Amino acid sequence: MTYAAPSFESKICPPEQLTARAAQIARPLVFTNGCFDILHRGHVTYLAQAAALGVSMVVALNTDASVKRLGKGDDRPVNLLEDRLAVMASLGCVALVTWFDEDTPLQRILDCRPEILVKGGDWPVDKIVGCNEVRGWGGTVHSIPFIHQKSTTALLEKIRKL
Repeated sequence: MTYAAPSFESKICPPEQLTARAAQIARPLVFTNGCFDILHRGHVTYLAQAAALGVSMVVALNTDASVKRLGKGDDRPVNLLEDRLAVMASLGCVALVTWFDEDTPLQRILDCRPEILVKGGDWPVDKIVGCNEVRGWGGTVHSIPFIHQKSTTALLEKIRKL
């Protein structure tokens, strides 16, 4: 017996298709990005809060090479991009998930032109990549305070100590 790929994997959007696919989803559009290496409560709470600011949400993930350049550790990411994309796509609050290999997601932001740009509370609004561009076309930019003080780095440290 053969099995088809789960339907949520259709949410995975190659960067070259992002403009066209983002144009087909309901607006206002929320955009956020990150590594999302090992998904935890802090991530899913943040993603749900971000999604609630609009109707649809696009999440852009750092590629494996991009994660390594962030200096999170030689063994990061733990989960490869294709696995992180599938996990993110499985979340109900995510309309599309794409990726970027550059040091910032600016090109993906320009590709989908969201009305709402969001990052976590460790980012001051004026330092969020794409802030000027999104505000320039009439959008809003938000930094959502963390409710749960969780991090993948702390989680990995805890696992290593066990």
